[in-house]
Amino acid sequence: MMRPLDGITVVSLEHAIAAPFCTRQLADMGARVIKVERPGAGDFARAYDSRVQGQSSHFVWTNRSKESLTLDLKQAEALAVLQELLSQADVLVQNLAPGAAARMGLGFNTLSALHPRLIVCDISGYGADGPYRDKKAYDLLIQSEAGFLSVTGTPDVPSKAGISVADIAAGMYAYSHVLSALLLRGRTGKGSHIDVSMLEALGEWMGFPMYYASEGASPPPRTAAAHASIYPYGPFAVGDGSTIMLGLQNEREWKSFCEQVLHNAALATDPRFDSNARRNEKRDALEAIILQCFASLNAEQVSARLDAAQIANARLNDMAGLWAHPQLQARARWRTVGTPAGAISALLPPGRNAAFDYRMDPVPAVGQHTEAILRELGRSESDIAALRAAGVV
Repeated sequence: MMRPLDGITVVSLEHAIAAPFCTRQLADMGARVIKVERPGAGDFARAYDSRVQGQSSHFVWTNRSKESLTLDLKQAEALAVLQELLSQADVLVQNLAPGAAARMGLGFNTLSALHPRLIVCDISGYGADGPYRDKKAYDLLIQSEAGFLSVTGTPDVPSKAGISVADIAAGMYAYSHVLSALLLRGRTGKGSHIDVSMLEALGEWMGFPMYYASEGASPPPRTAAAHASIYPYGPFAVGDGSTIMLGLQNEREWKSFCEQVLHNAALATDPRFDSNARRNEKRDALEAIILQCFASLNAEQVSARLDAAQIANARLNDMAGLWAHPQLQARARWRTVGTPAGAISALLPPGRNAAFDYRMDPVPAVGQHTEAILRELGRSESDIAALRAAGVV
């Protein structure tokens, strides 16, 4: 079946997570993604760890279905190859160091004059202008600058997210902007410039705590895995030593929780707890009541009571629990993709579309497609050998 981005070619000067996450999703939708890597080592994310059959967990996650072309972009011959590719491409995505692409003649204004239909997506920590333009940015630093750490963790210890949320946020917005730019080009015939910053992407995700603390109000407190302003909402220990997560959203659910889960109907109208604001103020007292009830039950029993009362709940899964999650298995969300070290399991992209299947092709080795791409550009075998000998590819 035809995929939405079949026939679209994306060239990516990418490393780490934000840009590779963007372009992998474009590849999922059928785009041809040519990943330009440094000769030899390639994307430095390849060396982050060796947990997946000797390969990096970050890399295999964000780089399937791509072609790897090695180019030493410090050499003029390599830039000439890149310009040839861009003359045939639809999109350029890059997250090089601040200013690096422009210094190589790869800024939007320069490229647009040569390739007016080309869409250029620049991903950076802080954006193309402003006082922070040239600052280096890593995920943890952006989590800090965006205020994420101030609302995450325990009251005593701020904590970063266990995943690269700033990179992921930037990659998601870059992906959606590229899709929008392709639609716009279909109407205007012209490419466009996309400037995505990690700070602005994660800043958007911080909308709730920002508004909560507007006009000088106090910010949401750090409450570990509990909700900052709704209670009961979060983790609760159960008698078998496990943990159940649950969340109440309204007074109807509070009444059901008291009657069907705690078996204490009178608690629903207890003046200490008869509104969310009061429950939030009296967390310690209410937590003691809940834990006393749960202490005599196991996780299955608590979950059954919560389900019967239509109270949202979940297990506190670890990674093994996610790998084996029965819902993912029941919905056939797992596929097998190739890597240089052998086949691995991979989740399908979120969402189903009855009109097409996602592309789930192998993760490339460094420079795996270099010769094939150069041949496409008309280079002879002797030309390719000369480029290799000079360290251009």
